[in-house]
Amino acid sequence: MGHEFAARRPDAPIDELLSRRAALARTTCGFGAVALAGLLAEQARASGDPLAARPPHHAPRAKRVIFLFMQGGPSHVDSFDYKPLLAEQDGKQRSFADARVIANTGQRESTQRVMKSPWRFAQYGESGRFVSELFPETARHVDDLCFVHSMHTEGVAHGPATLFLHCGATNLIRPSVGSWVVYGLGSENENLPAFVAIAPSSGNGGPRNYGNAFLPAVFQGSALGNAGAGANEATIKNLTNARLAPDVQRRQLDLLGRLNAEQLSRRPGDSELEAVIQSYELAWRMQSHAPGVLDLSQESVETRELYGIGQPATDDFGRKCLLARRLCESGVRYVQVSYGDNTANPAWDQHSNLPKHADHARAVDRPVAGLLADLKRRGLLEDTLVWWGGEFGRTPYAEKNGTGRDHNPDGFTMWLAGAGVRGGFAYGQTDEFGHQAIADKVHMHDLHATLLHLLGLDHEALTFRYAGRNFRLTDVAGEVVKPILS
Repeated sequence: MGHEFAARRPDAPIDELLSRRAALARTTCGFGAVALAGLLAEQARASGDPLAARPPHHAPRAKRVIFLFMQGGPSHVDSFDYKPLLAEQDGKQRSFADARVIANTGQRESTQRVMKSPWRFAQYGESGRFVSELFPETARHVDDLCFVHSMHTEGVAHGPATLFLHCGATNLIRPSVGSWVVYGLGSENENLPAFVAIAPSSGNGGPRNYGNAFLPAVFQGSALGNAGAGANEATIKNLTNARLAPDVQRRQLDLLGRLNAEQLSRRPGDSELEAVIQSYELAWRMQSHAPGVLDLSQESVETRELYGIGQPATDDFGRKCLLARRLCESGVRYVQVSYGDNTANPAWDQHSNLPKHADHARAVDRPVAGLLADLKRRGLLEDTLVWWGGEFGRTPYAEKNGTGRDHNPDGFTMWLAGAGVRGGFAYGQTDEFGHQAIADKVHMHDLHATLLHLLGLDHEALTFRYAGRNFRLTDVAGEVVKPILS
């Protein structure tokens, strides 16, 4: 199996992946002290450190991304894609061509009962975009949002659709979006991970959704907490060692450095060992920098209230969103914040109880609006891309004539905000029921290509050679959705 570092060109040799740690390991046993002191940052960049910041393919509009993942598939026809016909034909039986039905029964069409939205829609902002009463706080920022109403994707079940959202594939094991971004651009900081996943789920792909797959292990995401735990668990455990003095800890790490250097000299090019060594170096530096970043008490009362912190319904997700802002402000390149859980039916997955959507919307609406407001007033929204959405949408009909909606990968809505996208803009269209994307369709590969483009990366040039072929996030497809760019 061959590996090539190809963020800038697809024929670069493996040697470019070897960082200063490999070189130092071969030449000296003083590696540990050099790494711990962190005094050779500029030499590291010059010598091919895989996490050193690298120039993009073209001028970027965004420096970083915050992805707000709504696990389980929020209903677009109950949130941002207003379809009056659902109310007009509520209760009527109609025939729908449905990917989910085809997968489950083999039949191309099925007869289903149209179900109207329980929530009213209204127009907001100068752009007059429709938003349901599920998201009154987010609606206040509608002129900063770019809605993509014509999303469609692969996978009719949570597992494959979630993997496709994060990795651009449902087969094999592919790198996640964040890993591709860090592989292509490197890190903006030396004291925190470049890619952080806040409260990721252990199901429906689990660590693969923030994993590096066949990319060198140094590009994997760092998980803070998990979807089944509260925001207080979204931290770095054992970050400091109160039992040992700093000089003792340093001597221990020096010893580890010498041992690792010896191992690396025997196993040159071992990316997993490289990543372990990198993690030790980073962990040492993080002891001085991460505690302050993770400490939300440093924020003003007004800022914490902006995110809904202190209120029962919004406290948990509010803390996670505020942490995302602090991480980005500190140089983390890609932050994913998951709203969900580790149950069999994740969060927004209301097959038989659509009104439950109101609880989830209440939990995320104010924190998301607070994040947008906070980024904007700090000037961070100008070069931060905020991405909101789930793995798919939901059907316009009542599943099994009940009180919920089924999965719908054929047409749904995501929104973007911030660097490089048109605010107050809506792109694409689903049919009159909101069932299938019919105009200006945007495949998940297209969205991935657009995200990379905004970060200054050409999705066709960002490749990695593995198992005899070049791989990329968008596989062999994907086009930049230029009309949504500002």
